[in-house]
Amino acid sequence: MKATVTLDGLFDGEALEQIDLFDRMQLESVITICRQSKSMSDAGRKLFAASRLGKAKPNDADRLKKYLARFGLEWEQVS
Repeated sequence: MKATVTLDGLFDGEALEQIDLFDRMQLESVITICRQSKSMSDAGRKLFAASRLGKAKPNDADRLKKYLARFGLEWEQVS
């Protein structure tokens, strides 16, 4: 899947330089899914479709919230 967003509008230049290319590419893809989804839970289900099957109580929205928080982001900024 090709990311259709860039991180320029979410981070200033200095903050963006602190994010590895690997993480940038992954984060751009995650944000693309977030913007295509109706809710955080919907996005989480799409993003964690394989790994959620092995969990007794999958909480995809919480997993997504924690992932975004690693970069100082919230759902409202990326949806």
